[in-house]
Amino acid sequence: MLRRFLLYLSAAAWARRMVTGWGMARGVARRFVAGETLDDAMTVTHTLNAAGLAVTLDYLGESIHKAKDTEPVVAAYRAVLERIAAENARSSISLKLTHLGLDISEDLCQANLRHILTDAQALGVPVTIDMESSVYTDATLRIYRTMRDEYGFANVSAVIQAYLYRSADDMRALASEGAHIRLCKGAYLEPPEVAYPDKADVDANYVRLMQDFLQAPPPAYLCIATHDETMIAAAETFIRERAIGRDRFEFQMLYGIRPQRQQALAAAGYLVRIYVPFGEAWYPYFMRRLAERPANLWFFARSLFRR
Repeated sequence: MLRRFLLYLSAAAWARRMVTGWGMARGVARRFVAGETLDDAMTVTHTLNAAGLAVTLDYLGESIHKAKDTEPVVAAYRAVLERIAAENARSSISLKLTHLGLDISEDLCQANLRHILTDAQALGVPVTIDMESSVYTDATLRIYRTMRDEYGFANVSAVIQAYLYRSADDMRALASEGAHIRLCKGAYLEPPEVAYPDKADVDANYVRLMQDFLQAPPPAYLCIATHDETMIAAAETFIRERAIGRDRFEFQMLYGIRPQRQQALAAAGYLVRIYVPFGEAWYPYFMRRLAERPANLWFFARSLFRR
């Protein structure tokens, strides 16, 4: 119930106005968000790189409804790419299609995405298309395949959410295509008709999807995106028992969550990539992080009390 309420708040305009106007909340959000500027994001990126961790940078935002409002988003991502290349940062980028105009038209979204992918490919920077709520799943995978197959972008990857019933079929198809996939549990409020409502079922499906995809032939590549110790241990055991090469996968975790475990995985010789969001539109992302783990919510409450 608490998770569902927090996910409801993540999309509620009244809650966004209240929380984003609260200076203390903005300060606490910095645990999970690098800051509001690209300079903030690059500072965090270099710190993580120096600690042996790779990064993926996400310029926060979603659900744009005016075509002209997508122009500064494209410009911002191009600036991110230029900084990554100029500063030799070990970083990819992640983006959301609704931030590029998917709610306006698929053609507009694809045109914007092509501009970003063209720059990224020229600079050697990988790009991940984030997955949003289930209403966007078909369009997201369709656009991903269009970019990869019709336009020939070899630097693009997609995300699959383990809590969706359909994900088993999606992962089998993507494995056969040699896709580059980030597997996460999912962080949106979904109806029980399309997603497993119980955590135990989501966890079990995550392990099944992970194990099946790890056995796909190259060039299929899996980003194991989880903070759940049970999932991490299951991955490590399966990788060891099946002698899966470390060029076939990586671990991914969110900035600000379990940093000691991130370091431990990197010290064990795994590629570990940290999802680093930045920008002024931090509220929905922050609320979804609170909904994911009760410990995050208690951290937030304790921090406000101390302030």
